[in-house]
Amino acid sequence: MKKLMLMAASAAILAACSPDAPPAAAPGEGAAETAATETAPAVTLADIVNSDLRSDAEKARDAWRNPAATLEFFGVEADDKVVEIWPGGGWYTNILAPWLASGGGTLVAAGFDPASVEDETRRAGIEERLTEFKNSYADPRFGNIEYSAFSAVSGPLTEPGTADVVLTFRNIHNWMSGGYTEKFFTDAYAALKPGGVLGVVEHRLPSTAMQDPTAASGYVHEDFVKGLAVAAGFEFVDASEINANPADTADHPFGVWTLPPNSATSARDGTTIEGFDAAKYAAIGESDRMTLKFRKPE
Repeated sequence: MKKLMLMAASAAILAACSPDAPPAAAPGEGAAETAATETAPAVTLADIVNSDLRSDAEKARDAWRNPAATLEFFGVEADDKVVEIWPGGGWYTNILAPWLASGGGTLVAAGFDPASVEDETRRAGIEERLTEFKNSYADPRFGNIEYSAFSAVSGPLTEPGTADVVLTFRNIHNWMSGGYTEKFFTDAYAALKPGGVLGVVEHRLPSTAMQDPTAASGYVHEDFVKGLAVAAGFEFVDASEINANPADTADHPFGVWTLPPNSATSARDGTTIEGFDAAKYAAIGESDRMTLKFRKPE
């Protein structure tokens, strides 16, 4: 029965994702309807990536972010429980949520923690954005997303020892600037089952460059990330060059934000550079990124 339910869910998601999906069967077709469900092709990650649940602007970044290959490298299965840390605008959520919904999995979106912000106006703004984020996933094709939070003062990401995968995409530099990077690895370790996977994608600083402890440029040493993960108890499994960009020298005037998609033309304090050539940085494309896979020991 569980297998049939999962197959039915996959069929429903596939129909929603396909632009040429046939009309739904009329009620009461009995055995014919059951047979159609049993023979329906399973939803693939490629179906989700190419579906209308994602905007054209999101799909335009696939060449740099390689979502299907990245999730396959991390071993994310449709029936997994996955914790996504700081999903932001939902770029990866728009893939993970329907993918997990198709196989009976669970997505836990661990967003920014309003409780960590003392300023009332800023905290209210964060709460408003979180509400908007939740409302944007009312479509049943996204499944039932669970929510938690991550910050320097947050509690568990999810019930300890229940997650198959914890994922973070280009966030570690933020936690370095906030001084609670170690907490992330500790919290991820606690959330995962024995044998569970931690997947990390981050802007990569060349090993010959000096690491700023606050990662003000947005770039981080690969060995620094590996060291923190191992210190928290993880085993390093593998690294991939899926998201590498050899053209990125990581020494741009406004940090990683000089490159697309931000394409900054001034510093955060408004400082500009005379004769700044934005086209030069647009031609580089998005940043060079490490893609690292760790495992919680059995």
